[in-house]
Amino acid sequence: MKTKRFMAVALTTALSAGALYGSVATADTLDNVLAVGQQKTTAAQASQKRIDKIADETSSLLQDFKVVNKEIDGLRVYNRQLEKQLANQLEVINELDESIANVTVIERQIQPLILRMLDGLEQFIELDAPFKLEERMANLNGVKSTMDRSDISVAEKFRQVLELYNFEAEYARKIDSYRDTLTVAGQEREVSVLQIGRIALLAQTTDAEISLAYDKAQNAWVEIDAGEYRRALMNGLKIAKKQATIDIMTMPIPAPEAAQ
Repeated sequence: MKTKRFMAVALTTALSAGALYGSVATADTLDNVLAVGQQKTTAAQASQKRIDKIADETSSLLQDFKVVNKEIDGLRVYNRQLEKQLANQLEVINELDESIANVTVIERQIQPLILRMLDGLEQFIELDAPFKLEERMANLNGVKSTMDRSDISVAEKFRQVLELYNFEAEYARKIDSYRDTLTVAGQEREVSVLQIGRIALLAQTTDAEISLAYDKAQNAWVEIDAGEYRRALMNGLKIAKKQATIDIMTMPIPAPEAAQ
């Protein structure tokens, strides 16, 4: 009987030990499963983070790509505009080249014209009544001295010549007076000259004793009747100096030359 009980106890103990061993083994397996699951979860979380990071980077790159595309489109429009501007500038440059070429031709034509105009003006002054002769010749020579200067444009030279012509034209439209020295009866005398346009050129000594008129036919100063013209000449000098009002004057004026 005891022997059976002992065997029963031993069997029970063995079963208990086996059950305990089985429980321990099951617990180890569960821990392993949980550990593996945790590892997978951690790996999945890490993978998700990488995916999220890649997605963010992709979104950022896509945004950058869109921005760059807009910039490229803007640059294309800008380049097309620049191409049009460059084309227009090339047309302007071509027109300027043609204008410069034309100006060069014109300058070559104007330069001889200017010289001819100066020569003609010099001859005109020499043949004209000799009023303010030194001043007029000085102005003419001053302009002639600029003809060989490369720092003065052809346009400026032409302007100076036209200005001389305007001065000469103005002399014909005004009454003027000035002091000069003339040879009278073989002596140098200081005189007051009265210029009435290009109609008459008269002079009177400072003591009003001698009156003269320029005779274009003789190309010389000739003495006129001082008694007849003295007062008229004195009055004309006052009018020229704006010391008297304009009035009718009786002056010795040469008759117009007959046409040849």
